Amino acid sequence: MEKSLTRNPLTLVSLLIAGVLLLCTLAAPSIAPHDPSIQELSRRLEGPQKGHWMGTDELGRDVLSRIIFGGRVSFEVGVSVVGVSLVVGALIGSLAGFYGGALDHFLNLIVINSLLAFPGILLALAFVAFLGPGLGKLIAALALTGWIGYARLIRGEILKARELDYVQAARALGARDWRLLVVHIWPNIVAPVTVQAAIGLAGAILSEATLSFLGLGVPPPTPSWGGILNDGRAHLLDAPHLVVFPALCVMAVILAFNFLGDALRDRIDPRLRREIPNGRSATIKPNSARDSDITTTD
Repeated sequence: MEKSLTRNPLTLVSLLIAGVLLLCTLAAPSIAPHDPSIQELSRRLEGPQKGHWMGTDELGRDVLSRIIFGGRVSFEVGVSVVGVSLVVGALIGSLAGFYGGALDHFLNLIVINSLLAFPGILLALAFVAFLGPGLGKLIAALALTGWIGYARLIRGEILKARELDYVQAARALGARDWRLLVVHIWPNIVAPVTVQAAIGLAGAILSEATLSFLGLGVPPPTPSWGGILNDGRAHLLDAPHLVVFPALCVMAVILAFNFLGDALRDRIDPRLRREIPNGRSATIKPNSARDSDITTTD
């Protein structure tokens, strides 16, 4: 990552938070102090203390261990949803943007806009409620509408890129459609798609927590952040730690990936940023050409 991207303290904090949470979830079996499924009923609803740094739940299970293992589910769902959504969105968006015409009208006006008429979380709720809870079903439910944003973004970028001179020159030289897309167009739309994926990862994790909180996510005893919140809402007054700690984790990871997405956008988008001769960077406010709207940083 370029040095200028890490000069923003907020970006550094976001990278640190996301990195720590990701490492904790990947190394969960090694760093979790207890088995997240072991019950100690004699120690139920105990507050934070030595040995149980985030307390215990209503069954005497260690909350810290359950949060660490629950993070694995959240990241697995988030990465899977973004991956599936990106593949489907890239396929549909590329077809609509590259070929245009009747195909574009069908895919964009009928398929995409029809799905946009329904709130995504409601479609996911209906899908999971019909098929039942489960990790694979949860990923499929969130990807059902998650691809729409990527399809719209990629379609718009390809509509612009296909008219560029170098694409037209390659077409005139006899380049096939797949080569135009893979070699000449897709590499030039990676930047905005990367920003969308970073922000989409935060949204997928939040949606997973929401569905798990409603009892439609990963079934117990597998821990998830939303499931832990659901278990703790009945003890909000007598054991608030059951809600506070998983809620802080959800908030931290959502903010971290949103801030990272904003930082990537500011760094990548040439309309928001440019280099000036003395080696400093200048951030330009959109739609502004006044010198007073240009802020330089060392």
